[in-house]
Amino acid sequence: MSDLFVKICGLKTAHDVDVAVGAGADAVGFVFAPGSPRTVGAAEARELAARVPDGVLTVGVFRGQTVEEVRRLTEESGVRGVQLHGDEGPEYYEALRAEGRTLLRATAQRVQRCGEYGEDLLLIDAPAPGSGKPWNWAAQEFTAPEGHWLLAGGLNPGNVREAAQTTGAWGVDVSSGVESERGVKSPDLIRAFVEAARAR
Repeated sequence: MSDLFVKICGLKTAHDVDVAVGAGADAVGFVFAPGSPRTVGAAEARELAARVPDGVLTVGVFRGQTVEEVRRLTEESGVRGVQLHGDEGPEYYEALRAEGRTLLRATAQRVQRCGEYGEDLLLIDAPAPGSGKPWNWAAQEFTAPEGHWLLAGGLNPGNVREAAQTTGAWGVDVSSGVESERGVKSPDLIRAFVEAARAR
């Protein structure tokens, strides 16, 4: 199988960003959704995003926020991707579409294909996003969506390769699985995760 697309999410420090990029991540995520231990402000995210080379996608993560707030934070931070976690309908994606912007739809629902809401990438998450609790991706009833989709929820360096091979995921997304404590990233775990995801 070809190399997995790897996204490291919930980054808060310049060192974490540098480690993720240096390890070979394809995308890095900054959480703008309120109430998370990983939440950053627009100015903070702009400084972090400025460290990321053009070949790596910078993503702002939102949950239950208005189109206006999402658009404002995206523009103020300079991130090139928008990830929506919530009940946002297709109209949200249409309103947020802009040249050069990548739209990601995160859902715990099982969907047939990427692009149903106008998203560029689909992220299939665990029922409790951000909890680090895995779901049973090996269950017989799980059917992989068509198109470019990322597996998330409970992934870590020890299970990412098996999870990707079992589901046929195009990419993987991790946050708590590379943390030494809640909200605090571990450079060693970030490197180990990317290496494990790309192992043959």
